[in-house]
Amino acid sequence: MPIEIERKFLVVGDGWRQSADGGRALRQGYIVREGKVSVRIRLAGDRGWITLKSARAGMVRDEFEYEIAAGEAADMLDRLCSGPVIEKTRYKVPHGGWLWDVDVFAGAAAGLVLAEVELDAADARVDLPDWVGREVTDDPRYRNSAIGLVAHNIEECDGA
Repeated sequence: MPIEIERKFLVVGDGWRQSADGGRALRQGYIVREGKVSVRIRLAGDRGWITLKSARAGMVRDEFEYEIAAGEAADMLDRLCSGPVIEKTRYKVPHGGWLWDVDVFAGAAAGLVLAEVELDAADARVDLPDWVGREVTDDPRYRNSAIGLVAHNIEECDGA
């Protein structure tokens, strides 16, 4: 069964930008975001995906992801997704032998910047960069499925 092992952190400062790629704009929304599973639609340029993730807490979750036609993804975002569509720019940032994703949110979650690193094992050693602050892996407010819904309840990205 495909799994995702991921740790997530608030970002403090702009030190990550010196090693970041040019970034890519993403739009994503949720058809389902409660119960045992979330069903996400994501659109990035001319590529689309549908992703099913288990609702398990913590850094290890079941994840099934399939590429779909970009036009179909756009239609699903417009017609099937409940709640706000999340807009963000995702940057790839290498650090300590891992490739980090830094997401800079726009819209209702503007000002929020999160970093996540996908691991090959739950006990993998990760050298944390100085531009990450508090770990929020176990905080449900920082799951993408919740961000658009609770953006007004999320703290500023001050690393507290």
